[in-house]
Amino acid sequence: MPHILDILFPKLCVGCHKLGTYFCPKCINNIAQGELVCPNCEKAAIGGMTHPLCKKRYGLDGLWSLGIYQDPLKKAIQKLKYKFVSQIAETLLDLMIVYWAKHIPQFLEEIKKDKGVGWVVVPVPLHPKRQKWRGFNQSALLGKMLSQKLGMEYAEALKRTRYTKPQVGIKAWERKQNMHNAFAPNLKFKIENLKFLLVDDVWTTGSTLKECAYVLKKGGAQKVWAITLAR
Repeated sequence: MPHILDILFPKLCVGCHKLGTYFCPKCINNIAQGELVCPNCEKAAIGGMTHPLCKKRYGLDGLWSLGIYQDPLKKAIQKLKYKFVSQIAETLLDLMIVYWAKHIPQFLEEIKKDKGVGWVVVPVPLHPKRQKWRGFNQSALLGKMLSQKLGMEYAEALKRTRYTKPQVGIKAWERKQNMHNAFAPNLKFKIENLKFLLVDDVWTTGSTLKECAYVLKKGGAQKVWAITLAR
């Protein structure tokens, strides 16, 4: 017997609006998956690892994204972020896990080598005012689900220290300035000597994730990888 919510709010494919699922097989195949890139120069990089010459003391160690920020993936993320369809998060993460099973990413090799010890999933935090308006933090939702699927620790190791204007529609240099000093360590959680998978929905210029990585590294983190649904 169908669930009452499925009757009132039926699942429709984000790409072709087919009934019964958020992503039909045809539209899953239409997700564009470009080359993995270095998070600093954004040129092709093996496994998304930061190029040796691009490494910074307080910078990201790598970047992995499921696909390019265009339809149908773009529509799915917008539904998750702006239309509050939180159920779509699990669908997107399942796609990510299936892809990882076929093409094991570099950071999973590193986690396997460490037997998962010392690795933590951490989301990009929202300001309390924005989270209250939205009702949830999509990055935290993704992070919690990802940690469960990987059997890893989850922690909200960062906090937002000031309210920032939305990054959408502003130039790259403004994004960087907008995020400057916007985050701080959550003193309830020890960062030192740990390795992190930093989770967000979209990589655009990387200003948000780079600032979060800076704070984690300044706090003593050994390694920080950025994981996003799209870039």
